[in-house]
Amino acid sequence: MGAAFHHTNIVSHDPERLAAFYVDVFGCVLSGPPRNLQGDWIERGTGLDGAHITGFMLRLPGHGEAGPGLEIFKVEGSDLSVPGKVDRPGLMHVCFVVDDVQETLDRMLAAGGQLQGQIVDTGPIPGVGRADFVYARDPDGNIVELVAWNRADA
Repeated sequence: MGAAFHHTNIVSHDPERLAAFYVDVFGCVLSGPPRNLQGDWIERGTGLDGAHITGFMLRLPGHGEAGPGLEIFKVEGSDLSVPGKVDRPGLMHVCFVVDDVQETLDRMLAAGGQLQGQIVDTGPIPGVGRADFVYARDPDGNIVELVAWNRADA
């Protein structure tokens, strides 16, 4: 049986603002109409009584029309008061490979993001390569890794 990765979802209290952040900073592209999902089918599929989900699907950069996506949804009634943590079980972060970590981080910060860590050089990782990377946060506090690989130094 075959499988292909399709998308990751971020729940936001303001999906329009967060989608604009990912479009502006990373070059994501809106895909399809805004979503307004409710009714028996979404309740049964999610296991969430009274589910009402709104938001947007974005195409991630670098993969073309059929590439993976990033959904940014608001789930009515969700508790968004606890930000993600680097050491919390579950999904930790999304990662973007970029040309210049500092330049992309500067764009993130200007667009409402926050710094989580420091830009560091990994040094050579045997069999993998060498990279500059940093963890930052989007305007909702979700962790975003920025990495610029320099395989020539590995």
